[in-house]
Amino acid sequence: MIKAFFIERRSWIAMFLLQQVLMLFIAYVDSSIPFTPILYMIYLSFLIFFAFLLVRFRKETKFYKSLKEWEHHLDVANIQGAETPFESIIETSITGQTKQLKQRAAQHRLALENEKDDLMAWAHEVKTPLTAMHLIIERIEDQTVKAQLAYEWLRIHFLLDRQLHQKRMSFIENDLSIEVLELKSLIFKEIKDLQSWCIQKGIGFDIRLEAPEVLSDAKWLGFIIRQLLTNAVKYSQASDILVSSFEKGGRVHLEVKDFGRGIDPKDIARVFDKGFTSTTKHDSQASTGMGLYLAKKAAKALLIQIEVSSSPGAGTTFILAFPKRNEFERVISV
Repeated sequence: MIKAFFIERRSWIAMFLLQQVLMLFIAYVDSSIPFTPILYMIYLSFLIFFAFLLVRFRKETKFYKSLKEWEHHLDVANIQGAETPFESIIETSITGQTKQLKQRAAQHRLALENEKDDLMAWAHEVKTPLTAMHLIIERIEDQTVKAQLAYEWLRIHFLLDRQLHQKRMSFIENDLSIEVLELKSLIFKEIKDLQSWCIQKGIGFDIRLEAPEVLSDAKWLGFIIRQLLTNAVKYSQASDILVSSFEKGGRVHLEVKDFGRGIDPKDIARVFDKGFTSTTKHDSQASTGMGLYLAKKAAKALLIQIEVSSSPGAGTTFILAFPKRNEFERVISV
């Protein structure tokens, strides 16, 4: 700030120094003017000018120092009050622009909320014809056509479900209902929804639940498991998917292991990134790159650690590490 002040006032300083040099030059040229008193006057002038600069520095930089330290979060309360006409012009300009930005931000926020409400209302309305469509598909006698239609219906159903959960994600903390859940019933429900797809691809499930219960939210945990199972089925063919639970270090772990094509080592760190699909096979148009991203965000809200390991051609393993019971209860109480 000192450097900036001297740069800002360099014209004043240059003018002062020029005047002192001019006085010395006149005293040197004109012999009738005593030189020693002139030197003494210049010395006193330097002292006074230095004191003047010090006072002006402390007075003028308070406002600009507060501007420099101001966090740009549209709150101008921490800015030092203006003391000069020029500072008042700056303060008025910043306050006016900040007020406009706040108004625009509020308008955009309201528009986004309305759009979100409209989309969620539309998604709920679409569920009714989807349910009717599912009942119609169940009455089809041609098994080949029935399986194909059931698969396409399942894709629409999952995309709609994912869209609904994505819109709820921003206020997931208000949507949690923590309780003791039985893993068996939760997993079997998700497998049942995937039944037609699994039959079509010749995929079975091996369930081994040594730890039968967890403390979590049924809806959001079901969503996470749904994304992992869907991912496992999508990249597997004519093989079993192993779903197991066990306790380790006082925490329950849920493991979903498939024996599909696996993930390239360079992609492991990016599988949870928004919109990421794969760098090895871009011919698949069914992937959106949102499932695992949303699963990771939901897991974070539930204090669940989610990890992945994979080998190309050997399959992929996802592990959910649930929080310790007392850890979760401590967070909920806060």
